[in-house]
Amino acid sequence: MADEEMRMELERLRSENAALKHVSAKGLALKVSEKGALSVYGLGRFPVTLYKEQWVKLLAMAEEIKVFLKANDSQLKAKL
Repeated sequence: MADEEMRMELERLRSENAALKHVSAKGLALKVSEKGALSVYGLGRFPVTLYKEQWVKLLAMAEEIKVFLKANDSQLKAKL
């Protein structure tokens, strides 16, 4: 029975690995944190984690943020 359990575990790990490879085209991943906030992984070393209301406020400002980025382009650094 040990061989069958090992085969099942290997299959489970393969499917988990395949799911992780298909995170997104931009390399970003979304996850609900233990405290119920939304975390975005892949932007930097640490995830960006905000609660739902905070994301709604931030996304409502999307155009304003884009305009600000353009207006201050010469002062802003780009991390590659």
